[in-house]
Amino acid sequence: MTDNSSVQGASDRQHARKRILVRRNGPYEPEPGIAIVDHLGVPVAAEAPVRLCRCGQSQTKPFCDGSHVARGFTDARDPRRVPDKLEVYAGQQAHVFDNRGTCAHSGFCTDRLNSVFHLGEEPFVAPSGARLDDLINAVRGCPSGALGIGIGPARDANLSDVSRPPQIEVSKDGPYRVTGDVELVDEDGVPVAQNAGASQEHVSLCRCGASLNKPFCSGMHWNVGFHDPVPDPFPDPLREPTLFEWAGGYPALLDMTRIFYSRYVPEDPLLGPLFAEMSPDHPERVAAWLSEVFGGPRLYTERYGGYRRMVSQHIGKEIRPEQRALWATYMVQSADDAGLPSDPEFRAAFVAYIEWGSRIAVENSGADAKPPPNMPVPRWWWVCNATPAARRSAIAGDAQAANETGVALPGPDEAVQFEQHIRPLFRPMDRSSMLFALDLWKEQDVARHSRQILARLEAGTMPCDGAWPAEQVALFARWTNGLNPPA
Repeated sequence: MTDNSSVQGASDRQHARKRILVRRNGPYEPEPGIAIVDHLGVPVAAEAPVRLCRCGQSQTKPFCDGSHVARGFTDARDPRRVPDKLEVYAGQQAHVFDNRGTCAHSGFCTDRLNSVFHLGEEPFVAPSGARLDDLINAVRGCPSGALGIGIGPARDANLSDVSRPPQIEVSKDGPYRVTGDVELVDEDGVPVAQNAGASQEHVSLCRCGASLNKPFCSGMHWNVGFHDPVPDPFPDPLREPTLFEWAGGYPALLDMTRIFYSRYVPEDPLLGPLFAEMSPDHPERVAAWLSEVFGGPRLYTERYGGYRRMVSQHIGKEIRPEQRALWATYMVQSADDAGLPSDPEFRAAFVAYIEWGSRIAVENSGADAKPPPNMPVPRWWWVCNATPAARRSAIAGDAQAANETGVALPGPDEAVQFEQHIRPLFRPMDRSSMLFALDLWKEQDVARHSRQILARLEAGTMPCDGAWPAEQVALFARWTNGLNPPA
């Protein structure tokens, strides 16, 4: 028998889908109600109507400034694109589906589950190489929607996709990552054709203008060296990134909490009962809390109610010390699994909060506890002086000490080259301390702010652990003057 209520429900959901209009040879125009966030998950302010650049040339990225007209941008698909072919890999637990013609080459699958997804090898997928929950997480984490999973030989949307509000993430130097069952339509309202097996819930859309599979991303942003504008004005080199920024923002923290609650909690006899009645969006709530605590936007306060709401979730739970210890252990392990930064500075601050916060939770959950309800959400910071630029790594090798041991200086008549003469001046430590804003090992980034960098080098305020020798400052000045000759 047919479940008419289910059919009607599916029809209602289809009718209620938000849309993104894909203008012919022009921008994307999302409907109101589709959130736009940056790669950290921070909302991007946008005035209606929103027009998102997809030619890659706008000077107001991610928004369109009409550059596609001057450039003569065309959105025709390239005949050199990877063919549309759905591959099915049968495993002991499930079938995994993959279409290389849809892949955006973000590397999430190969980086995070390389026991299943084999970079540069055939077969690409070994579906019996991991637990079912890890397979599901990997498929759901594929931003292009190229991957799918099913217990039988058909893609199961309930396993492959998750229910999320409609959102567009402007990834760093990469595509728009669209989630939340958003429909793409052309100017006539006709749905944009997708490859076989592609997810209807999440896709990656090209914004570099060079994709071979427009409007979908084909990974060409790597080939053409597509970059977002460097923040302006030039940031203070002494500014310390927040833990939120260093971690990778809300998406990275959400990846961690999803792993924690899907991989470690269900099978643990101590933690399983404690979280047996948690809401389906509990991982999102914990990720929002950690984002706010680590210096990010007020995601938890605005979405769920702030400190009072958090405290209410612990009252009367009577969390035992051994449960707390396991929670902390598994959370740290989940940070490893999700690929959060492993440098000592970040982990010192991260583990310190996990210990502090979980012990507060135990205290607040006691039978007779009366926690104050109106405390502010804590804002966690780096531990003492353990910040990303506070020390030289013991394993970085000679490259890190480049400006202490000297670099090859060009002759008086020799042209100053970035790769040969300028890049070696910046140590990994210098680069890491600035990656939240620009990359000191990329000529385009350094050239764009060469005057500001030079001013700080001459003032002795950059790098933060000691001024450059005079001959190196002079070398950088010579390169800068070559970029900006006097009038």
